[in-house]
Formats: sequence, structure tokens, C-alpha cells
Amino acid sequence: MNPELKIVALFSVLALLLVVIGAIIGYLFNDILLFTSLFLVLALGMNIFSYFESDKIALKATGSRIVSEKEEPRLYRIVKSVAEKAGIPMPKIGVMETDVPNAFATGRNAKNAVVVATRGIMRMLDDDELEAVIGHEISHITHKDILVSTIAATIATMISYIGNMILFSEMFGGTNENRNGNGILLFVAALLIPLGAMFVQLGISRSREAYADVGSVKLVKKPDELISALRKISSVHSAPSRKAKNAGAYSSLFIVNNLSKGSLFELFSTHPSLEKRIESINNARKELGL
Repeated sequence: MNPELKIVALFSVLALLLVVIGAIIGYLFNDILLFTSLFLVLALGMNIFSYFESDKIALKATGSRIVSEKEEPRLYRIVKSVAEKAGIPMPKIGVMETDVPNAFATGRNAKNAVVVATRGIMRMLDDDELEAVIGHEISHITHKDILVSTIAATIATMISYIGNMILFSEMFGGTNENRNGNGILLFVAALLIPLGAMFVQLGISRSREAYADVGSVKLVKKPDELISALRKISSVHSAPSRKAKNAGAYSSLFIVNNLSKGSLFELFSTHPSLEKRIESINNARKELGL
């Protein structure tokens, strides 16, 4: 399937899952049409809102802040260098105050892009390794991945939130006669539907991470440094700060998923395995003769 058509199909599934939740709630309130319509409007509204506010959503969710060249001259210099190589406008740069090493990019297009690095990754990596990581994030921008990933994370998170809200809300308890039937519906809405949303998000994320690794090799031509950076980042498996834990829902945006350990999402990877990523990087190296 054409990659763009695949993305459209995946987003359609996410929207459909929201509508299904609406239908289930409508059944419990004896007005399926009303609640289905409301959740359809919600799905459309979330897509539109996420399109225009994707960068702000991701920054707030991860506790990141925009910084100036004066505040972070090293990071600014590296991002500017890679952006010039990619032929895109200088993105805004942000910092996430956590010792967990990681980085991500967000924004609806190259003109509105933001590249964020954690305090931990700036301390852990040398300049060449950090440049290779920024090359990965800039590749997300040039491939137009960042908007897709942010919207997918936003919708999937909302679906999970609604599922949890339904599960723990007493308003859907119903009468003694229909409590058992409602219990089955609540189980589907609160567990299976968010699980489906998560799998859709995984389908969107994995292939794009591999493409961004290859993009970094082509852009900055530092495959060894990228492999070294990925190994270092992947070796950290804890998220000591509250901000890092809260960012777990947006783990698909990061270069490595090490911000959601200890949660249910740990069972399902948003990224290819480290071994597969290294294999892809080495294949790109051979193609370029590096």
C-alpha cells in the first residue's frame, strides 16, 4: 500500500474507534445516534486541533520549553548546521529538563518545527553523536513525520483517557437488570478499544523511525556516531522525573522509547529493535559507500 494511503487508513481507524466509543456510550444512554454523532465531531475536531496545535501539545505533554541561542549555544549550533544541510528553515529548539537521554521533533511542517533535546542527552553525547541524533529528528521534519506522529499520539491518548474515564465512572452502572450487559460493554470500551488505538499508533511509528535513521545517515553521514548514540540512549531504562513519566504517552515521538518503562505500553514497542535499527543504518552506510 502507498505510504500516504496507509497513514490515511490508520487515521481513519483511530477516528472510527472514537465513534465506536460514542456508540457504546449512546447505547448505555439509549441514544446511539446522538452520541455517535458527538464523537464523530470530536474525532474531526481533534484532528483539526492537533494539526494546528501539534507543537504546543507535544511541548506541554513532555514538559519541554523553548530556549534561545544564548541559553543553549551548543544545541543551537548543531541544530542550525543540520537544518542548513537539509535545506529547511532553522527550527525552534527546546529543552526537556530530565536526566533521561532522548530527543524528539514536533510541529506541522518545516516552518513550524521544533527540535527538543533532553538535558540528559546533551550531557551524555559528544558533538558528533548529538549531530547524528539531530539528523534523525531533522529527517522526521523533512519526511513530514512529526505532524503524523503527534496527531496519532494525541488521538490515541484521548481514546485511552476516555476508556479509563468510562471504566471508573459510576454513572454507567445502570440498573440491576442491565448491569451485567453494561459491564461487558464497559470492558470493550475501556480496554479493547484503547488497545486497538495503541496498535494503530505503533503501526504509524515503527516504519517512520527506521526511515529517520537512514535519513540521518544520508544527511550528516555519521553512521557510527548514530549507532553509538542509540546504544547509549537505549542503555538507560529509568525515568526518574515526573515530566519524563508523563511524556510516556508521547514515547513514539522520541528517538528511543525509554520514557514509559513500567507501564502497560512497555509490552509493545513504538520503535524497531536496536538490532534492526543498526542493520538499517549499516545498509544505508553501504549504499552511500561510507
